[in-house]
Amino acid sequence: VFAPGAEFGPAKRWPPAHFAQLANLLDRPAVLLGSAKEAVLCEEISRLAPGKCLNLAGKTALNEAFALIAGAHAVVSNDSGLMHVAAAFGVPQVALFGSSSPLHTPPLNDRARVLWLKDDPAYQPPLDCSPCFERECPLGHTRCLVDLTAGRVAAALLSSRP
Repeated sequence: VFAPGAEFGPAKRWPPAHFAQLANLLDRPAVLLGSAKEAVLCEEISRLAPGKCLNLAGKTALNEAFALIAGAHAVVSNDSGLMHVAAAFGVPQVALFGSSSPLHTPPLNDRARVLWLKDDPAYQPPLDCSPCFERECPLGHTRCLVDLTAGRVAAALLSSRP
């Protein structure tokens, strides 16, 4: 399951093209979940990864989305409500943080992998601007998420699963 939305704003959303790249790297299709407000975002991911995604954004009731997450092999999400749902169900997950901080709102799940470039000493140049806690990147680049590659997320995803 991919949960590519974040109601707070775009500074918390990993780019749709990156979700599509990740879908293309995986050996099974990704189910895209989100609200009706995130349907266009999920449509873009589906368009960029033809045949690799099932877009259910805006098409499920909340209890149905919860059931899909509970039964998922794994979940990839931004720092969002669905991230916390996956954590509550104990599903293997990769949680992507950009403008927010996992020090404040981490997924409370022993099977969660958190990716946050601010916390990565190998990432250069350092992200002095993160976390900014802004809805939109005040510097206009959103490097905190753009520079987080699909390959890196795929590796974290594979290591989070049993």
